[in-house]
Amino acid sequence: MKLAWTYLRLGVLNEMQYRANFFVAIVQSLLGVAVAIAVLALVYSKTNALNGWTQSELLVVLGVQILLGGVIHATVQPNMERLTQEVQDGKLDFALSKPADSQLLISLRELRLWQLVDVMSGGIVIAVGVSRLGRSVGVGHAFAFLALLVIGASLLYCFWLILATGSFWVVSMWFLSDLFEGIYQVGRWPIGVYPGWLRYSMTYLVPIGFAVTVPAQALTHRLAWTTVLVAVAFAIVVFLVARRFWRFGVTKYSGASA
Repeated sequence: MKLAWTYLRLGVLNEMQYRANFFVAIVQSLLGVAVAIAVLALVYSKTNALNGWTQSELLVVLGVQILLGGVIHATVQPNMERLTQEVQDGKLDFALSKPADSQLLISLRELRLWQLVDVMSGGIVIAVGVSRLGRSVGVGHAFAFLALLVIGASLLYCFWLILATGSFWVVSMWFLSDLFEGIYQVGRWPIGVYPGWLRYSMTYLVPIGFAVTVPAQALTHRLAWTTVLVAVAFAIVVFLVARRFWRFGVTKYSGASA
């Protein structure tokens, strides 16, 4: 925790040097939200429900997708991009040689503070969606939502780590960000609206379903507690797999000092 706090403080200080980025992030976030809501309105101008989901419920899903994307873009993605670049340049030695867990170090070094604007935008969209549901959200559902949001962020972190670890074999991984963004847009819609093969792929191979749709189900009274147990068990398994894959990948690293 002390190491995490140190990197967080340094990341904030570094980002504060470029405060104009804050306004750029606001414009980008507002534009993204506006386009997403416009598409949603267009869809619901032709129907009252999408696979049983109302427009207000879809707003909650959209808000979760935006909020979680802000977390990933601020914390996980910049660290994984730096990892792939350092593997390509042979500079990962500086992290591996430090007297701390290497996975922890490579996961904490970068912070894009202004990307957290999306967290606020997503929170506002969620609040609007919940207010239009016509029913209250209990304490249990709110707690389940927060817990599942943490689980979803952890799953996306593990997915990113597995992809970035592949740079030990495929040295140039410049396309990872575009690949993730393309896949992550699937989360703007409930995972159940997709065909069976895609639904299972986006739940168990790429955990978008667990990360976005399941937390939204907690706020829209659609959550089954068996789903919570499956999500927790799946997150544990994926973390262990990602951890083991990272350690195996490090053994294949040939850096500047190797």
